[in-house]
Amino acid sequence: MEAPGAVFSITPVQRRFHARLVEVHALVRTPYRCSYRELGDLDMPSETLEEYLEAIYKLAERGDARPSRLAEAMGVSAPTVTSALKRLKTRGLVTRPAGGIALTAMGRVEALSIIRRHRLAERFLVDVLGMPWEDVHEEACLLEHALSPKVQAALEMYLENPDVCPHGHPIPTAEGVVAAPTGEPLCGFDTGSEVEIVRIDEEDERLLTYLASLGMYPGTHVKVCDVAPFQGPLMVEVGGSRYALGRDIAGKIVVDAPVGAARGKGRRKL
Repeated sequence: MEAPGAVFSITPVQRRFHARLVEVHALVRTPYRCSYRELGDLDMPSETLEEYLEAIYKLAERGDARPSRLAEAMGVSAPTVTSALKRLKTRGLVTRPAGGIALTAMGRVEALSIIRRHRLAERFLVDVLGMPWEDVHEEACLLEHALSPKVQAALEMYLENPDVCPHGHPIPTAEGVVAAPTGEPLCGFDTGSEVEIVRIDEEDERLLTYLASLGMYPGTHVKVCDVAPFQGPLMVEVGGSRYALGRDIAGKIVVDAPVGAARGKGRRKL
């Protein structure tokens, strides 16, 4: 399968589109910041607030929305997370169930809006500018705060209404509707299973670079050739070549399988 971002030539039209996107970024930063300051949050920049909401949503998807995991995801200390969560709770964006974090209805709406912008930006960077998929997450984090609803709609039309980001995650609609995640971790399949990659659950640059070197992208067909006992590695075949994947990596590759494929015992649907 052709790698995302494999073509790096940029046409004049694409260059003009990118230049316009940069202009829009400069124009809309202030309005977005002001919209959050109207809520009375003068200490937390809108970009930071949005990053927290995005991280909480992703952790909640995995059933692991806890302060300690949020600190890891944001790369900050536990006291910093505690302070941020107090501000988010005051704004009515999160609640604090015992030991965890939950988005309110308003928080979920805001989080899905951020995720929509982020994933559209990733598609633009890969599909239009030809950037490698392992490089686009951080760049999309910069762009996501700048995309107004009008720019999002124009970008979506320009990209021909993509359903998923380059890593296989669903793109929420403008109305805040997002497709339910499907598939199971590759590590849950037994020898002989033939599956198709749906998404990569962790957008770590090193992991994506490694998977790209193996030709493993969403849409790629994979055959499980052998599963070592005692949590040993999986031997998989991709494009006629065989590779050993550790259980940790295989657990981050989400796949779908044909009806009747052999699955490991005790695995639940995502």
